[in-house]
Amino acid sequence: MDNAIRSEKRIWRKQAARAMKGMALLFLLSAVLYGCSKTGKGGAGTAAGQQAEVYGVSEDKKLIVYTSHKEEVYGPIIREFEERTGIWVEVRDGGSTELLEAIAGEAGQQTCDIMFGGGVESYDAYREYFEPYRCKLIDKLDDRYLSPDDRWTAFTELPIVFIYNNKLVSGETAPHSWKDFLDDEWRGKIAFAAPGKSGTSYTALATMILVLDMDERELMEDFVYALDGNVSAGSGEVVDEVSTGIRLVGITLEETAKKRIAKGADISMIYPEEGTSTVPDGCALVKGAPHEDNAKLFIDFTVSDDVQNLIMDQFCRRTVRKDLQMKTAGEDMKIMDFDLKWASAHQDEILELWSELIR
Repeated sequence: MDNAIRSEKRIWRKQAARAMKGMALLFLLSAVLYGCSKTGKGGAGTAAGQQAEVYGVSEDKKLIVYTSHKEEVYGPIIREFEERTGIWVEVRDGGSTELLEAIAGEAGQQTCDIMFGGGVESYDAYREYFEPYRCKLIDKLDDRYLSPDDRWTAFTELPIVFIYNNKLVSGETAPHSWKDFLDDEWRGKIAFAAPGKSGTSYTALATMILVLDMDERELMEDFVYALDGNVSAGSGEVVDEVSTGIRLVGITLEETAKKRIAKGADISMIYPEEGTSTVPDGCALVKGAPHEDNAKLFIDFTVSDDVQNLIMDQFCRRTVRKDLQMKTAGEDMKIMDFDLKWASAHQDEILELWSELIR
């Protein structure tokens, strides 16, 4: 970062620290200290862009990231990236599907450089909007998680798990099988996010279809019937609903469940007995990205030693690096052979059928 910019930022921080009175100044200080702006789902962020204008940041020092990660995940990574590179990062967050649709809608007039987060089967479904890029550490990535045409780079491995409320459900009676969720016993008691908004839920739905030997439409009809019209706002809300007893059981990510259990949520986690998918989430270079070189630097950074160790140590996630020691384990986890190509090719029709049935 230019010395002049660093100097101006230090002066501003000192002045703000002395004058800080109320939430407005707290927010402004956070924007400068962290460099990245968390914005709502309705539009691209402006706070970081405004700060960049104030300090005269040139276009070659900017990066715009669309992310479906929670701030607790993307925040530390982006802040460290900014510190190391001097690049100002602007963030727009939201559901993976809605952000991918936004990228598709901006085709030819892109303001976004990077899509960060969301299952890679969704990336494949939107592959025409991404530019191939082979990251510098590709030889160290697990071969199972490589894009055949370099349209995306895997970030972490994300197993799907079942959860249940410890006070209201016993470990013996809780669902252990994907098919258990179709039983009348659980009708109206299942927490599940809309797969049209949540990449996690789409992966779970595709996993269920692949695992169970049933007609696809019949299975989805039975599952929608089991939900009884109850659809959670997001994968995080699935855990909230189960831990508070609004719903008794749910389907979510291993990472999400482990984090909440560590914070005291009264829930337990089960690995599906038929097997579960471990589809990675990813990061991809948007075609026509206005800051392409910076985007490539960010992709390389997400699979670096420091970031991959961070996701294991602090985020309860599994690394996609084959040369790093796994620090999380699922002793009872059986991994199914998830057909990523099929899940990507059928995403539109599955989501259309879901929308038809849920109405």
